[in-house]
Amino acid sequence: MLRLYASSPALLIAICIAVFIYLVAPLAIVVPISFSSGEGLAFPPPGYSLRWYEHYWTDRAWVDATITSLKVGVLVAALATALGTLAAIGLSRMAGRARVVAYAFIVSPIIVPVIVLAVALYRLYSPLGLNGSIVGLALAHTIMAAPFVVVTVTAALSRFDQQLVLASASLGETPFRTFFKVTLPLIRPSVLTGGLFAFMTSFDEVVIALFVGSGTVATLPRMMWASLRSGIDPTIAAVSTLLILLSVAVLAGAETLRRRGEGALGDSQAAKRIER
Repeated sequence: MLRLYASSPALLIAICIAVFIYLVAPLAIVVPISFSSGEGLAFPPPGYSLRWYEHYWTDRAWVDATITSLKVGVLVAALATALGTLAAIGLSRMAGRARVVAYAFIVSPIIVPVIVLAVALYRLYSPLGLNGSIVGLALAHTIMAAPFVVVTVTAALSRFDQQLVLASASLGETPFRTFFKVTLPLIRPSVLTGGLFAFMTSFDEVVIALFVGSGTVATLPRMMWASLRSGIDPTIAAVSTLLILLSVAVLAGAETLRRRGEGALGDSQAAKRIER
């Protein structure tokens, strides 16, 4: 199969285009419906209007849910970025089988079915009184989001020149100052990228929000789920379109940061080769 792709790059391009169209095709329905002038989810729309975007921005329930999601997302991004970065640095200083086991354990929340994690957290939070609180939901989302930070920062640290840390130590700098003056500036784009992924992981999560939120913390995805149950109108299509735009913006920002990170690490390695 790989030989077929190598000998026929046009076939590989065609397959990629087909997969892309398959994934993006639903947007051709969702986006037009969000501009519908009708009362229901009809395609094609009977007419076009911005009424459902206006309804989203003026309806207090939708606005409050959006604000709650933003609060939780920012808190999760901060916690996950700090914890994930420290975990990645710790992993970079380990070796052998211990590093493999530790890495697998840290990123396991990505693999574990979210419903299992949601039920476990609900039972854990019940005696602690954290169900139905923003703090409890943020801590739960941090468990899911931190592994994404670990993955992105670990990838950056794998290209990081540890000789720079040794050089800083030989000049009398403490590990704390070395981290903020040497390590962090070079891996900052990857750290910020992980923070963006952590924010989107929290902002777009619904299963844990249903269990841990306990009906009192209404996030935007939970509001969308409730809207599907109670009565469907094009407001949910408008919200979905806005979330798509947000996801595209985050991915574009992550790609920009990735390129900057590669450039910074490449410059540091080039400088070292010049010195040699």
